[in-house]
Amino acid sequence: MFNQNFEDQQLQCADCGQSFVFSAEDQEFYHQKRYSTPKRCPVCRANRKLSDTRGRGQSNSRPGGYNKPQYRVICSSCNCETTVPFEPKSDRPVYCSDCYRNNY
Repeated sequence: MFNQNFEDQQLQCADCGQSFVFSAEDQEFYHQKRYSTPKRCPVCRANRKLSDTRGRGQSNSRPGGYNKPQYRVICSSCNCETTVPFEPKSDRPVYCSDCYRNNY
């Protein structure tokens, strides 16, 4: 591959409209990884990751942007209140995370 010279670029964020610097170092990294030029500033990219509703990286999020229902229960072992991602059945014990981890 040939040695490409990169220079800092001023880009405009597609979300907030603020200009941001796409540094030569970042350009080289993006080029090596074959990423496209960013359309959002670093702050908007971070906010987008945090509020991503497509379920990536969130333990109880589901594809399509809805959360799996949580049910409030009392742990059968330590009697603390907790939530579980399934509807408990009256004939089965339900445990908090700590008790479940210690018993299984």
